[in-house]
Amino acid sequence: MALSRLSLRSNRLLNPSTTTAALPSSLRRHVSTDTTPITIETAVPFESHLCDAPSRSVETSSSEILSFFRDMARMRRMEIAADSLYKSKLIRGFCHLYDGQEALAVGMEAAITRKDAIITSYRDHCTFLGRGGELVDAFSELMGRKRGCSNGKGGSMHFYKKDACFYGGHGIVGAQIPLGCGLAFAQKYSKEEFVTFTLYGDGAANQGQLFEALNIAALWDLPAILVCENNHYGMGTATWRSAKSPAYFKRGDYVPGLKVDGMDALAVKQACKFAKEHALKNGPIVLEMDTYRYHGHSMSDPGSTYRTRDEVSGVRQVRDPIERVRKLLLSHDIATEKELKDMEKEVRKEVDDAVAQAKESPVPEPSELFTNMYVKDCGVESFGADRKELKVTLA
Repeated sequence: MALSRLSLRSNRLLNPSTTTAALPSSLRRHVSTDTTPITIETAVPFESHLCDAPSRSVETSSSEILSFFRDMARMRRMEIAADSLYKSKLIRGFCHLYDGQEALAVGMEAAITRKDAIITSYRDHCTFLGRGGELVDAFSELMGRKRGCSNGKGGSMHFYKKDACFYGGHGIVGAQIPLGCGLAFAQKYSKEEFVTFTLYGDGAANQGQLFEALNIAALWDLPAILVCENNHYGMGTATWRSAKSPAYFKRGDYVPGLKVDGMDALAVKQACKFAKEHALKNGPIVLEMDTYRYHGHSMSDPGSTYRTRDEVSGVRQVRDPIERVRKLLLSHDIATEKELKDMEKEVRKEVDDAVAQAKESPVPEPSELFTNMYVKDCGVESFGADRKELKVTLA
């Protein structure tokens, strides 16, 4: 795939979207002196349904592109570490990895604020990180430790960060979609100028609850953005085998939609910015993000029985989101190969340190099994099987 075309415009300055404090010193120097605004044209055009497509020219800056590279590198390294921890049996139960889909998390965050809500399925680690979550909190939760973002009680599928309006992490396929529309209803009811991004996979795209929720969202003009993360396989079933109409951005019928190159962080940013503006004025919109996961559906799935190794390696070579950003940084002299390698080394150390810290966190006390179940101070008591020994008063 051809590189995106880039042009420099000096008539307008862009504010960097993220701090550069975490970058290597050579890169901090480079970025701090380069305030030239950049416009990048996406390599793949948007496809639209019942709406005009957004411009392919995306406004950005050197610091933002560098932040994309670092953030996606952290996400990729986190998922690789999670793979290792799972195989070492330090992570138990279900574990669904996001490597390959990182552009969705960083591109979406670049277009919105932490007051906008996000709710997603069980493939939620990188979304949590994008919302400002800490690596050590992520690994702690994965290993069932008290420091975890859900106090070690949720595990891989139930990450949560309420202070950044991240509402999970849901283990039931498609269950987050009506909840997401409910969040959008709350935003409209409270007259807030924010939106809710509800993420679901192509495997959930045929569920009835999606269309029921979308119908209500359209009737009430809710600021709901439904994002279909189409990685082309619902578990081990290819989209062409499960969907008569795999054009998911058109499946809203009366609801507008966009198809987006989900492996291009800047295209995702542009689409999400467009979708937020649309949803605040006109109600719901469907975004289909054309993406790909490198791992199997979950850690119990080798991912090799329903697709070939050549298919996976082909996507890595042509569409990998991190490599696409790396090429932009190098070809436009924003960073050198050595600087990017140094950044990746720092990311690896950061991840390794977070894993070590998470391992030091204790597991929750057995009594925690009885908390977060009922309204606080309701006074419900739990007894043993013989009804004689009081086990705990539920808080």
